[in-house]
Amino acid sequence: MSAPDTGDVKITAAGPGDAGEILTVQRAAYLVEAQLYGDPFIPPLVESLDQMRKVLGGDAVVLKAVDGGRVVGAVRAQFSDRLCLVGRLVVVPDRQGSGIGTRLMTALEGEVTGRVDACVLFTGHLSDGNLRMYRRLGYAETHRERVAAHLTLVHMRKSLQPGPQTGPAALRRSAPGR
Repeated sequence: MSAPDTGDVKITAAGPGDAGEILTVQRAAYLVEAQLYGDPFIPPLVESLDQMRKVLGGDAVVLKAVDGGRVVGAVRAQFSDRLCLVGRLVVVPDRQGSGIGTRLMTALEGEVTGRVDACVLFTGHLSDGNLRMYRRLGYAETHRERVAAHLTLVHMRKSLQPGPQTGPAALRRSAPGR
């Protein structure tokens, strides 16, 4: 079975009026994670509608993916100094694996580039699909944190700073004797 085309999916900023739809997508997406880890009380599943509205009305950057009027994904970010703290990347179960999560992450990185030096995030150690996607997007594991007998968080980071300079000027600066 081939993955659905994501060409018609639009990525836009989310607002407080999107709280109910995003919360529904979040609960559907994280239900799979809850089953994987055997924990029905993970924070994304117990977040309330009021808490979601507060996030959407606050300082966080929240993007949504919309296909034909249906919210099919979302991601949020908060800021700490020069870091973007990525959280709650969600895609509806029937569209997972179709590229929507990648598009949301790419859009988020574009939105925060220039404001931060790096994006950081975490996911569970058993979430193989998430880990593959984040690695494919250039995130590198920084450390692991065991938070429960059934859960180890894998912390990851991606620099948004330009890489080392290349070209003739950089070669002259790094030449021996300089």
